[in-house]
Amino acid sequence: MVQTLAYNETLKNRSVLSLMEWSPAEIQRVLYTARVMKQEPQSPAFRHALEGQHVGLLFELPSTRTRVSFQVAIQSLGASAVVLDWNQSQLGRGEPIRDTARVMSRYVSGVVARVREHETLQEWRRWSRSPVFNALTNRMHPFQVLADVMTVWERFGHMSGLKIAYLGDGNNMAHSYLVLGAKLGFDLWIATPPAFQPQADVAAWAHQEAQLTGGRIHLTADPREAVRNADVVVTDVFLSMADDPDLTQLKHQQMAPFQVTSELMSQAKPDAIFLHCLPAHRGEEVAEEVLEGPQSAVFDEAENRLWVQKSVLYHVLADTSAVLGG
Repeated sequence: MVQTLAYNETLKNRSVLSLMEWSPAEIQRVLYTARVMKQEPQSPAFRHALEGQHVGLLFELPSTRTRVSFQVAIQSLGASAVVLDWNQSQLGRGEPIRDTARVMSRYVSGVVARVREHETLQEWRRWSRSPVFNALTNRMHPFQVLADVMTVWERFGHMSGLKIAYLGDGNNMAHSYLVLGAKLGFDLWIATPPAFQPQADVAAWAHQEAQLTGGRIHLTADPREAVRNADVVVTDVFLSMADDPDLTQLKHQQMAPFQVTSELMSQAKPDAIFLHCLPAHRGEEVAEEVLEGPQSAVFDEAENRLWVQKSVLYHVLADTSAVLGG
């Protein structure tokens, strides 16, 4: 099966900040390769693909799944991971990003960064010689939504015609769903309180992009309308790491009707699945019985972070044509 993978030269040395700049075909290639990797994890075509390379991991924010899954992905491709904690580096003492980025890109083949501000990542890419991979910013969370889409594909065998409902905060997850929904032609419903809608520029971009792919983007304040007859129901924490603490009480009040309960899930199709990027706050954005229930696919979803990240690293950093004998 590995030999059927076609090498796409356009993916070489590409950064991943939001996936807005990637084509639908490039995204689909990454998802297909991720499935092949999951089916053939010991394939020699992948095991040494990044042999001799070093990939940096930069963390300004706490991480469990992102840190572990990226380290495993890097090492299983034959490279070594160099982990750098923001506060234990000179960045924590005020060194300009442009200086650190220029130096780091002379040491490593690419940098995976989990940072507070999306502008930080844009600045890093501006000065870096090597690709930059967004492991989470306040604006986008692209690898998580790639993993979500892979999970949906596994469960349903296709993506076309499915209704996907995202409920809660118009945060980086909502933005990333807007990007992939527009790129891949979803019937996507984003349900948020009026005060916490996705950023207007991201929504406008998604509406325009969807016209090219046949996708349908809906923004609503009604969670029941969004979930009605949905194939996939998604949520995220109501309070993100980068949120202003002063918003805590207001957000909890306005987000309460968007909690994914068993009753709300009953409005979706009987075979609908539930997704959450984790960590989850049981009893806040999702009820315990939904998170642990038979429709929940959250742990398959979490595993698939490994495979989509491994796939992207492979396509961007490996000499793929040589690996596949192309």
